[in-house]
Amino acid sequence: MTSKKKDDNDADLNPDPATDPSRDPWLASNPYILPNNNRIYINDKKHQIARDILERYTGSAPEEFQKQILLTNFEYYLERFDNLHGDKRTKGSAMSAVHSKKQGVSIVNFSIGSPTAALIIEVLATVDPKAVLLLGMCGGLHRSLKVGDFIVPTAAIRDEGASIHFMPSQVPALPTFKIQKFLSQIIVEKGLDYRTGVIHTTDYRFWEFDDKFKAQLYEERALGIDMETATLFIAGFACKVPIGALLLVSDLPLRRGGIKTKNSAKEVFKKYTDLQLEVGIKSMSELAERGEHIRHYKW
Repeated sequence: MTSKKKDDNDADLNPDPATDPSRDPWLASNPYILPNNNRIYINDKKHQIARDILERYTGSAPEEFQKQILLTNFEYYLERFDNLHGDKRTKGSAMSAVHSKKQGVSIVNFSIGSPTAALIIEVLATVDPKAVLLLGMCGGLHRSLKVGDFIVPTAAIRDEGASIHFMPSQVPALPTFKIQKFLSQIIVEKGLDYRTGVIHTTDYRFWEFDDKFKAQLYEERALGIDMETATLFIAGFACKVPIGALLLVSDLPLRRGGIKTKNSAKEVFKKYTDLQLEVGIKSMSELAERGEHIRHYKW
């Protein structure tokens, strides 16, 4: 009998290492584990397409990316990083990047929102980063917060539409603990303060004018609100990309006159973003030498 040649779209063309009986006999006898060939790290065809997208969208060849990567929504961070440490700056069709071999760090401006947050994690997974850190901004929800405060998130609420494609809704959005631990250590070493807590991630842009939504935020007792953190945490977990976040409180939208404006945004960039970038660079550049080993568990 002649064997049939498998098509690229056959489900078993790229068996999941976590569910391949030839690799783990115990898993072969477990009826509750089902193959998932959509994972970027075991689907060769998807991996290659994602690697091509990374180069096309950022303008950087995969080989140029360093093992520690910073993520941002703002081009200002790239300009500052480039001036301080940059070897090469690139701009692709949708994103931009700067790389520093001396620091062992790359930074990517992936734009704004949950879908692009999920996308950047999947494509970065193809270069196997040791650590990824979001330098983001958030609205401060708790009455004790003020503009300029740092938040090191311990978890995020998944009130967006992208993360459901990576993990079921009951899976919590958590950062990689050892990244957050080392990040907090760097903050303390610099004599700075920070807050920890839960971030509400939403894809609802003008929620500030929705009283029902704001009442829900009070009930949740989330510390801050943004549009990417939960997606990054879930996509990172699904794609085996170690991920953390350092958020800067940029406005206080639940207070009277607290919504960010053009002028107030300029003040935030002028006063606080350089310090946030400095902490992020130091955390990522020193993580490889001083940080604890980050381990992926096999499922």
